[in-house]
Amino acid sequence: MNPIPVSVLIVDDDPVFARLLRQLVGSLGDALPCDPQWADTAGKALTEICLRDYDVVLLDYNLPDADGLKLLAQIRDLPAGQQPAVIMLTASGNEAVAVEAMKRGARDYLTKADLDVLPLRRAIQSALAQKRLADQVAAYHLQMQADLAMARQLQQSLLPATFARFPSGASREDSALRFHHRFQAATELAGDFFNVIALSDDAAGLFICDVMGHGIRSALVTAMLRALVDDLAPRLREPGEFLTEMNRRLVALIKPADTPLFATAFYLIADVASGQMRFANAGHPRPIHLQPPAGLATRLCVLPRSGPALGLSAEATYATTQVPLTPGDRVLLFTDGLFEVLSADGSQDFGQPRLLAAATQHLNLPLPELLDALVTEVRAFSAGAEFIDDVCLLGLEVARVGPPVAA
Repeated sequence: MNPIPVSVLIVDDDPVFARLLRQLVGSLGDALPCDPQWADTAGKALTEICLRDYDVVLLDYNLPDADGLKLLAQIRDLPAGQQPAVIMLTASGNEAVAVEAMKRGARDYLTKADLDVLPLRRAIQSALAQKRLADQVAAYHLQMQADLAMARQLQQSLLPATFARFPSGASREDSALRFHHRFQAATELAGDFFNVIALSDDAAGLFICDVMGHGIRSALVTAMLRALVDDLAPRLREPGEFLTEMNRRLVALIKPADTPLFATAFYLIADVASGQMRFANAGHPRPIHLQPPAGLATRLCVLPRSGPALGLSAEATYATTQVPLTPGDRVLLFTDGLFEVLSADGSQDFGQPRLLAAATQHLNLPLPELLDALVTEVRAFSAGAEFIDDVCLLGLEVARVGPPVAA
């Protein structure tokens, strides 16, 4: 089967030289069959390139309507799959133009005075090889972008779109527990994750985690954690046991990886029937407990101590702490991307003390407005700079404790 000819566009305003060049291109032999065409202006050449897929352009620097570098720039502005490989043609002694053309994306250059079959064949073969490599890279990049977009959509689907009501079937206003959140990924794929699990009509499990790093590896770990949460939460009603078993399984899952992977996590069970909340911590920032009727804002304290991040040691164990839950209580769970933000001059970090002070200042706001106020204060501290880490903020509000009031 005969090979497909290489489509070559000669761009030169000298018809005599263009005819000679077409003859040289046509004489490259069966090993490199070519189909040469000719355009005598930059405008005609650009129109040709847009109408037909050319493999190679032999481009003269001196053209009547524009210099070759300008046309080269216009070619480089075309979509990646529509860009031919450009070989610049220069007069003898004009190597500076050739070097500049190479900097701007030309694949090779030839001097007109030394033009012959062998250097022409070498230049076209080299330009084609570079074009094939560039096309492969561009196609890989497009595929990666498509894969990342799909992965982002799938990851977003892991986050709760709506929250359960307590008891089930209750309206939002009648639910004993109410939830709001704010979530912002810093990159295409986030390493933060949260979930709210209905354990019964009276109890909810709140899980939040922050996986080390960003990108595909972190996203895969968040997917593993989601599966583990869905599997373990209904069966293990003690947060310490829950995190201990989750850690053991996560270590087994990520053990074959060559690089360390870990995640900080916090798990809290709010039980309105018993009027208690129980929680355990795996190296995660401690949530803020707001009690608006009393005007109090404190950080939840795990006793005797917090455990290590998940994934570091299969032998790690986690303790459960229990504190009273009263009507009007609010609990704010968050990841470190919310407070690890530098001031505009880079001299100081927002930090958890400022976050606690801001929560105290706004503790009487409705919960959605409270979450927005915290994010706004952090942004103002950094003079509106974008968050460099994922931001996850989950708020719980206790409407009542004890059995529902009969109608």
